[in-house]
Amino acid sequence: MGLAWLGALVIGLTLGLLGSGGSILTVPVLVYLVGQPEKVAIAGSLAIVGGVALVAAMPRVMQRQIDWRSVVWFGLPGMVGTLIGAMASRDVPGVVQLFVFALVMLAAAWMMARPLPRRRGDGAPRARRWIVLDGLGVGLLTGIVGIGGGFLILPALVVLGGLAMHRAVGTSLVIIALNAFSGFAKHASLLGAAGLVLDWRLIGLFTAVGAGGSLAGAHLAERLPQQRLKGIFALFLVLMGLLIVLRTAPQIWSS
Repeated sequence: MGLAWLGALVIGLTLGLLGSGGSILTVPVLVYLVGQPEKVAIAGSLAIVGGVALVAAMPRVMQRQIDWRSVVWFGLPGMVGTLIGAMASRDVPGVVQLFVFALVMLAAAWMMARPLPRRRGDGAPRARRWIVLDGLGVGLLTGIVGIGGGFLILPALVVLGGLAMHRAVGTSLVIIALNAFSGFAKHASLLGAAGLVLDWRLIGLFTAVGAGGSLAGAHLAERLPQQRLKGIFALFLVLMGLLIVLRTAPQIWSS
């Protein structure tokens, strides 16, 4: 269980450092280190991710580093997409969700390894339409596989929303929290209908450890090179994603 608590700390640290990425570790930690069924892990991860992202966002709210207009344009479509994704996941086997999750991890690694594009400073309606569509797509992924989607949110906020990096990170954390809590509400009701239960004590402890890590990560973010950190994290995601693919693919093919 010690590795599981270490995983919770890393989740928070990564969210605090990069404003993204940490949430994508939550499901593997809950499945492989805690031993939860896939669907329970996905629902629980959304509660944990939402809580950790909310705590990580609070200092940035106090420092006025949140672009609330982007929260509306990106976050509200994301909440709608999350609810749709959660409903769609009801009939998807847990092992298939985990396989899709691994593919998302590999995509996240690619996004993380790339240099962040320059911001456009473009508030035109066309850019806003892309932000809305991106928000909807991230929400769908959140609802189906239980991720926060920060690795997709950050580039969109910088390139399409025209935000500086520090404002994009804070805004991303608020959007992650909104998406995660929306998805959790729906997944929790689906678990009850399936006779599965959440471990609230574990969720609370993971959220507390991750929240502490996120505050420490935010403090370190000003001192460490962001792009190097992203490269290291991307390599870790590739290894983890390939491991999950190797473990889930034979189960899918044999079913």
